[in-house]
Amino acid sequence: MTVLLSLVDALAMVVLVPLALGLVGAPALLRRVWPWLAVPAAVSLWLPRGAGAALLATPYLVLTAVLAVAGLHGLRRWAAADVAVATGLVAPLVAAGALVAERAGFRLLGFPLKTLALTVPHLHYAGLVAALVAALACRATGGSALGRAAAWCVPAGTGVVLVGYFLGDPVELAGAALLTVGMWLVAVLTLVRIRPLAPRGARALLLISSGILVVTMLLALDWAAGHVFTLPHLSIPWMVATHGVLNAVGFALCALLAWRRMEAVRQ
Repeated sequence: MTVLLSLVDALAMVVLVPLALGLVGAPALLRRVWPWLAVPAAVSLWLPRGAGAALLATPYLVLTAVLAVAGLHGLRRWAAADVAVATGLVAPLVAAGALVAERAGFRLLGFPLKTLALTVPHLHYAGLVAALVAALACRATGGSALGRAAAWCVPAGTGVVLVGYFLGDPVELAGAALLTVGMWLVAVLTLVRIRPLAPRGARALLLISSGILVVTMLLALDWAAGHVFTLPHLSIPWMVATHGVLNAVGFALCALLAWRRMEAVRQ
């Protein structure tokens, strides 16, 4: 599990976050600096826990704090897509805080180190990538009702899952359900409204990313429900190997590459 989780984290920090930031107009300076500070943080994942690993990850924490400030400063109105973008830009700060604490071997807020380790990918993928893709889908469909619903549900679902860390499994299940609704709305909008108008190079990527969401979000729902009801569910290592890897490569990477291709054609 550790190797796969580290690979998923590294992909998000070094590759996917800069891709996503470029699609939502994040400050250019942040995008240029990002890889230089994300790579040491990714390297820290492969080191034993301790002061050295935490020190390597700390500049990334500072970088995400700057991004969070920029995201909140850029929130000019409470439109669904704008809120999704702002919350998406704040999410890496939580991920980076969990990363530094876990690398230091410090149980932040009393959470087990395993929980902190799993928070890192969750806040990069569901927190940032999914929220920004939902915002892009909302904007691409002219702020349609379904687009607005997706843009509200994705960040709200991620937030409720985080609250569930404190309040218990039923709340986490409610968050997973809300997040699933949002992601499935993104998939439907992508297939029905966005993909038919996309350039040829992006259509296959959009098809893959949307189809993957059906599987990965069912796994997430099953995992959350299995902790509330007597239902069979995958273990954490298997969730990383299935839900985690599929979301990282099948959804996040494919979706961001597709949106980048569409942005390039528009320009």
